[in-house]
Amino acid sequence: MAKRDLHKVLFPKQRKVLSTFGEDLLLAMKRRGFTKKMICERTGFDNKTVNKVFVGDPGVAIGTYLKIMAILGMEDNFSELAALDEVGIKLQNIKLLDGAK
Repeated sequence: MAKRDLHKVLFPKQRKVLSTFGEDLLLAMKRRGFTKKMICERTGFDNKTVNKVFVGDPGVAIGTYLKIMAILGMEDNFSELAALDEVGIKLQNIKLLDGAK
């Protein structure tokens, strides 16, 4: 049996989210007039790695995504990713309402 890279196994919805994220980064790069070569030079990553980021490859380290976001001036967006915790807030509200009875 072939060894599977479990870190690359995602559910279809997760794969779509990551693919869209990579595409959004690619569009951000193009809006700024940057090229992939410029991204490679500024990050120190090779072309293969940069291409993987822009297609949303799950095997790419999260720090790689963050470094590219920083080059694009988007690193603050990264800190906002988990800041809005809708499920956690709903659970907390339910708990608070139950305690009020």
